[in-house]
Amino acid sequence: MTWENKATSDVRENRLSALRRLTTVDEVETTVGRPASAVMLKQISTLDEGCRTVLARCPVAAFGYRDADGTSRTTFIGGTPGFARVHSPTRISFSLPEPGDPYGPVSLFFLLPGVGEILRVNGSVAARKGAETSVDIAEAYVHCAQAVLRSRLWQPPAPAEPVDPATAAAEFASDGPLRRPGVAEFLAAAPFLALSTWDSSGGSDTSPRGDRREVARILDGRTLVVPDRKGNKRADTLHNLLRDDRLSFAALVPGRTGVLHVRGRGAITDDPALLETMALRGMPPHLALLIDVEHAEVTGNDAVARSRLWTPGAHVDRGTVPDLMALAGEHLAAGSAAAEGGPPAFLLKAVGAVPGMTRLLRLVMNRAYRSGLRKEGYEDVNEDVGPGAGGRPGAGGRRRGFLRRRPADDGGTEDGGTGNAGPEKPLREVRIAEVRRETPSAVTLVLEDLVPEDAGANPGSFDFRPGQFFTLVADIDGRPVRRAYSASSAPGSSRLEVTVKHVEGGRFSTHVHRSLRAGDRLAVRGPSGAFHAPPQPPDEIVLVAAGSGVTPMMSMIRARLAVRPRPGRDRIALLYSSRSADEIIFADELTRLVKDNPGRLSVTHVLTSRDGRLDADGVRRWVTGLSPAPGAHYYTCGPGPLMDAVQGVLTGLGVPDELVHQEHYTSGADTGTAATVPQRMNVEEDGRPVGTVVVEPGQTLLDAGLAAGLRMPYSCTVGNCGDCMVRLRGGEVTQNEPNCLTPQQKADGYVLTCVGCPLSKVTLDIADQ
Repeated sequence: MTWENKATSDVRENRLSALRRLTTVDEVETTVGRPASAVMLKQISTLDEGCRTVLARCPVAAFGYRDADGTSRTTFIGGTPGFARVHSPTRISFSLPEPGDPYGPVSLFFLLPGVGEILRVNGSVAARKGAETSVDIAEAYVHCAQAVLRSRLWQPPAPAEPVDPATAAAEFASDGPLRRPGVAEFLAAAPFLALSTWDSSGGSDTSPRGDRREVARILDGRTLVVPDRKGNKRADTLHNLLRDDRLSFAALVPGRTGVLHVRGRGAITDDPALLETMALRGMPPHLALLIDVEHAEVTGNDAVARSRLWTPGAHVDRGTVPDLMALAGEHLAAGSAAAEGGPPAFLLKAVGAVPGMTRLLRLVMNRAYRSGLRKEGYEDVNEDVGPGAGGRPGAGGRRRGFLRRRPADDGGTEDGGTGNAGPEKPLREVRIAEVRRETPSAVTLVLEDLVPEDAGANPGSFDFRPGQFFTLVADIDGRPVRRAYSASSAPGSSRLEVTVKHVEGGRFSTHVHRSLRAGDRLAVRGPSGAFHAPPQPPDEIVLVAAGSGVTPMMSMIRARLAVRPRPGRDRIALLYSSRSADEIIFADELTRLVKDNPGRLSVTHVLTSRDGRLDADGVRRWVTGLSPAPGAHYYTCGPGPLMDAVQGVLTGLGVPDELVHQEHYTSGADTGTAATVPQRMNVEEDGRPVGTVVVEPGQTLLDAGLAAGLRMPYSCTVGNCGDCMVRLRGGEVTQNEPNCLTPQQKADGYVLTCVGCPLSKVTLDIADQ
């Protein structure tokens, strides 16, 4: 009988209950041994300069914590380098997009893409404000590279092989959490996980685990086994489980942006028959963890997606971070200075200061890693391991690895600018220089480049065409939220102004109005949109706006009036509908501009509380009273009914379509229906395969494609510009409504990848637009 395929569920249950458990420290240490004194001296109680440098470059970390009710959780946090803010040598903070508030002892390990060693940090929750969690540091130390190397975490991910859910689930007959959608398939491909445990004296530990093929293997519908192979004998996880058997872990599959979250209870076993099933070249692990799973779920993870861990160029540059083995040596010297019986601290410091010693230490450690992995039974250990023992592409020569695994809401805009097919356009980091109140329900954010005080650089200018919009990105409750807003300022300035009207229930606009202050940071992408004047401005422009639809019009007005007028030209007329006098956005400035530019700018206000709703008859009377020149261009922005009324009037007056420009709002609402299981997305271009990627639950088609490095067209990322429009060749997609797709485009099978989520396996053609 084997564990994999011959035992019935009853036999499995009996066999599992009969497995020998280790329950004492002596039993564990008899098998594992005790760590050398130098191993325990490597931990320090504060973040030194080397640790702070690592945190400044690290884009992602594993985080283990418990809620106030004792529920164990492990997840991955971050998304960009420096996400963990260092406030002092003993305190850091970061955003945690999780439903449960962390409480008490917590633990983290920080991953540097391309580097084998890991920086581990343990501490306790000091404060929690919204999604921001502050942690007091108790200890920090460098973890060896074996888990990363066993899993080949930083090697190019193998092409995703489809896994039949029925086949994966059929390997075990009993029901349980491991039969939830997507779980078995994820485990079959996951070589790496972060495992969190706690002791009985207020300590927490989150450690990396990696193995060939799957790192955690299914025994039945609620039981996993994780091999425990030889390490540095510190064995924190094993010692913790002897005192408190509650645990949690988060697993990764290279190339995917989803994370498998598992929690349950763990036990330690040395059962020979079970260990033999995990042998490598006849070498079984010395112990294994049995996990009685209480909860298992695959979800999309913003931190992993935003980190782009497996895209070309993601690995850290060799010169920007210290060699972590050298950093461990510094920690050992510091620990020896404070301890009795350890190696002399002055000797360790003197050795570390010898020129070339860091390189020599790296060569010695690489050889030790190779030797240890071969003894464990791993095959094909290559000689060229690269810097940091993890390998880094671009550091010279081919990328090679140690091991070869066997296959096994608010105001928005419409119309597109120029599309982009390629790597994701970088976000532009900005700070809020001023928050200016325009009306009781509208504020203007004045943004400028985020330039470090010691950089000696000046903020750059914001170049765009008047009328275009920018996508703003803010972290709200630990998750990035994106919304598009038209620029209300003129282009070319070092400051960009966007005006945001509060929308009841609008997540982003509520955050802007209630939370943002001068000095806060945002990110912007853009400009986007085709709602703007042509390169050669027309002699006359006619503007019709309602509510916050005046914001792109204000950019046009400001830009037009900032240049010297041409004799007999440059006439601007604005028809502006507002609810009441105190809701007129830019009221004082519009009044001043009319006074300062007689005969050049005219503004007609319609107050719906006084005059009733602006309708087609009102628009017609105003336009005919203007007597615009035959070549005048017309720009309208506001709610759909107003846009339709203006279009009907202008068509009736014989205005050619090419002179009429419209900008529609979309809600920016979150997708109402999304897949609850991972779905495969095939991307083609004119029928030629571009790539295949797994779209995680809650993830958009665009985010999944970009995270995998696929060439996906896009611009605004919020469903307003149409640049990400592609043809759906197969499968079913749900997407945010309303969006900028026309009824005809939807009928023709087009979807927007930036707001689309798959409900099944899908095939997209990115060329057929």
